[in-house]
Amino acid sequence: MNLESIVSMLPLNARAIEGANLRDYTTFRLGGACPLLVDCPDAKSLAASARVLVGAGLPFLVIGQGSNLLVSDEGIDQVVLRYCAEDLPDARFEGVRVQVSGNTLLDALAHAAIEQGVGDLSFCCGIPGTVGGAIAGNAGAFGRQIGDVVETVRLLEPDGTIRAVDALALDFEYRSSILKQSGAVVLDAVLKLKPVDRETMERERDRIMELRRTKHPDWRTMPCAGSVFRNIEPTSAAERRQAAGWFLEQAGAKDFAVGGATLFEKHANIIIAEPSATANDVFLLTERMIAAVREKFGFELSREIKLVGTF
Repeated sequence: MNLESIVSMLPLNARAIEGANLRDYTTFRLGGACPLLVDCPDAKSLAASARVLVGAGLPFLVIGQGSNLLVSDEGIDQVVLRYCAEDLPDARFEGVRVQVSGNTLLDALAHAAIEQGVGDLSFCCGIPGTVGGAIAGNAGAFGRQIGDVVETVRLLEPDGTIRAVDALALDFEYRSSILKQSGAVVLDAVLKLKPVDRETMERERDRIMELRRTKHPDWRTMPCAGSVFRNIEPTSAAERRQAAGWFLEQAGAKDFAVGGATLFEKHANIIIAEPSATANDVFLLTERMIAAVREKFGFELSREIKLVGTF
């Protein structure tokens, strides 16, 4: 079945772009093209588009804001379904519970929950990406993670079927869940938040946003994907995770650069893609960082970003 036939079968409110350049859909602003990108504005159009592709026997990749992706310079052969709403959060607040669409931006939801006085999601403020992507990767910061507040989710499976599960079925771990292996996508979720005084939440949000401004790059002006490597698991239950950035600094990686890929001056675990950078530059820089830590400390760093395509 050719692309023209596929496009004709897609939902009317889904926007199809043939030969879309994926650099326009990732925060690294790197990567080649895909044969077809389908921008799905809601859960219904995403599920319907997936069923069209499954019926046609075409492999596909679902992305959100592209904030943890490194797409190869050669692009990919898969159709891409984009599930990301960049306007107001699609969320309904009832008591301490929030029903939210998986395509809602996490930062927008965090701010909305605080403004509504519903519950505390301040730790999510400033984190790029969608709610669905955050749940799949159990995103978090400052010792907290979104898996702690997930109650139920509705999933789109790779075969196009939909099922609802509770949080226990997601097997949340540090920066991971079973969704990373299964490939299922979060259509929407119900979060149960901890009630906190609104003024307290607003102060915490302001503190976190100021901390991010002083220590992290703004991905809108400095293309990046946040932390490149996962923090290091403790050797005992009594210990805290150790920052991958500390090991990288000790291994001398702070001054590393490959082509247009450099390390952020304030954080050794964040790669900045300069205007001349290629995806391969970033990949080779990550390899050099892994090798430096391996040589000095004898263990392997684990990537937090996802490689898409051939490297």
